[in-house]
Amino acid sequence: MRIHYECFMCIADQCQRIIEMSTDDLEKRKKAAVFAAKLMSKLKEDSISGIVASEIFSELYKFLGVEDPFKEYKERSNELAKKVLGSIEKNLDVDLKTALKLSIVGNIIDFAVGYSLEKIEGDIIQLINEDLYIDNSKELFDRLKNAKTLLYLTDNCGEIYFDKLFLKKIREEFPDIKVYIAGKEQPAINDATVEDLRNAGLQEVGEIVSTGFGIVGVPFDRISGKFKEIFESADIIIAKGQANFETLNELGDNRIFHLLKAKCRPIARELGVPQGAILCI
Repeated sequence: MRIHYECFMCIADQCQRIIEMSTDDLEKRKKAAVFAAKLMSKLKEDSISGIVASEIFSELYKFLGVEDPFKEYKERSNELAKKVLGSIEKNLDVDLKTALKLSIVGNIIDFAVGYSLEKIEGDIIQLINEDLYIDNSKELFDRLKNAKTLLYLTDNCGEIYFDKLFLKKIREEFPDIKVYIAGKEQPAINDATVEDLRNAGLQEVGEIVSTGFGIVGVPFDRISGKFKEIFESADIIIAKGQANFETLNELGDNRIFHLLKAKCRPIARELGVPQGAILCI
């Protein structure tokens, strides 16, 4: 997906967030903001938003001298998501379709912003009772029946606990399928790294593999090695979140099923759906 005009402000907002998470020094924040503004010249009319944003964030990390400014945020997200999911599993009969919806809803909730456990659980229950705006889950499940390999492209921390449950249900329903679970090699905002996936125990439901880079989504023209082999040979690919859509939608690959909420106007516009729509496409 190529950039829309709103992408500029979204990237700028994320740069501000990175700066504020990295230092309390106001002078350093000002210098970093000016540096980030200069980096925005990387944006071209045909840029893919997730890729150019990742390049800007990476250079900003280096300028600030930080490796993972979202580390504490991700840890809080994972801790709360784990608790929420444990409570939901005790009170809800989770089948395969419900687990799929939970994996999408898990992407919607910001687990680290101070919601109470009860409010998050209530919001999630309400959301999974709603219909998906576009629902191709039956086709996904039908094709998984005959698939030998599944590549699961994760998105953010927090929601990876919901991904784990979904993959557990997939393994129960389709026990012969080989599952690969991809995480980032280096930190990229709040995306899950391979280390994050291991800490959350996702190796219990599949083989964890590295994308090989610290870029949000999957920049297909840059992948190589083992991940490229897995990507090209997988029978089915499940891609979570907006960044995976942004970087993969132009491939026109019918093996890829996207699970996401159209959080922003550019994604909604690209898909021809209302902003806020929850989708399995």
